[in-house]
Amino acid sequence: MDLQIHTSNGLQGERSIPGDKSISHRALMIGALAEGVTRIRGLSSAADVKSTLACLKGLGVQIDTTGSETIVHGKGPRGFKRPLAPLDAGNSGTTMRLLSGILSGQRFDTTIVGDPSLSKRPMKRIIEPLRLMGANISGTADFTAPLQISSTYSLRPIEYELNLPSAQVKSTILLAGLYADGVTRVIEETPTRDHTERMLGLSVQSRGKKRSIEIKGGQKISPRNCRVPGDISAATFLIAAASIVHNSQLTLRGVGLNKTRTAVLDVFRKMHLSLNVQNEVDEGGEPMGDIAVKTSDLHSDIMLKGESVAMLIDEIPMLAVTSMFGEGSFTLRDAAELRHKESDRISAIVHNLRRLGLQVEEYPDGFAFESKKDLIGRELESYNDHRIAMAFGVAALRIPGITVRGAESVDISFPGFWDAIGA
Repeated sequence: MDLQIHTSNGLQGERSIPGDKSISHRALMIGALAEGVTRIRGLSSAADVKSTLACLKGLGVQIDTTGSETIVHGKGPRGFKRPLAPLDAGNSGTTMRLLSGILSGQRFDTTIVGDPSLSKRPMKRIIEPLRLMGANISGTADFTAPLQISSTYSLRPIEYELNLPSAQVKSTILLAGLYADGVTRVIEETPTRDHTERMLGLSVQSRGKKRSIEIKGGQKISPRNCRVPGDISAATFLIAAASIVHNSQLTLRGVGLNKTRTAVLDVFRKMHLSLNVQNEVDEGGEPMGDIAVKTSDLHSDIMLKGESVAMLIDEIPMLAVTSMFGEGSFTLRDAAELRHKESDRISAIVHNLRRLGLQVEEYPDGFAFESKKDLIGRELESYNDHRIAMAFGVAALRIPGITVRGAESVDISFPGFWDAIGA
């Protein structure tokens, strides 16, 4: 779907943000692993989360929806049934990677498939540690999906130091550790989102500048009630929109404020964005609050590199686009991981920025540009990537004449996004 977006006269009032995708995936999976009934409020309605839900149902898990509550009838770690067909993760890398950790300890064979985009994404990063644990898992010759996982009686505990910051890889190993005979440890030098550790109540220790997370195999998981906060990655697009569109004053309710996810707010503040966090509370181990933002006189001069990139990886498209409207420059380095997302996001961002009239220097691991005032509205390609579509959709609220191709891709993470920004 091609969507022509009109410039905005201002964004006002309040918005509710879709439930956090990362937490929603984990709440469903850990609820399925529990022995008893887990009740989840505010589960994300994103297509990615629906993929996780469908895969769990394919494993024999009963999941009911009543109003805003999702009820998961846990099967326990060994209660899953052999699926009658390959499990389809759709476009969701989180579904495929985390579920592989659980399936690696099952006593039946499984195949996990994905859509054409997911089938190009790297899976070696989970295949290698799972094989070290004794899992019988394989992909294509290029270590991509589909993944074949064969029956395993039990796994071996390992101590594994992540060679790249990845909450997905960390979580995959920890979930597989439930099926190991002993204690499995994951060591990370750069902190990544810690929702899995929080939900499972795992021990986290410091080793100098590193973090060690451990899980004991064979433990039972108790069911729990869970409220999913609003997804701060989704909120990023509305925060940016309200900051660049004149006459805007917007409040976003119930946004997740987990400290491993809020680095984007720090970067926005460096841009001189007018932003206030209010009404902070803690719900089931996850902090959340309201974010108030209004039109701002932005200054960019932003340099993102090193460890900070891992904490911002999903927000980089919107941060780059926001910087177009501030005085200064934007430089991104050490972000080669962006080339392996739903699209090659470095190439996608650079292409669209150039289409708008910016001079952009592209690097293997990032890009750089100076902001300018005279930008040109043109047809822009989403590359079927939800974050690219939303970032440049926000730009269209200020720049007349922009059409976003593949606009329906936003449903992957933010159904209703176009209505939320008044497009």
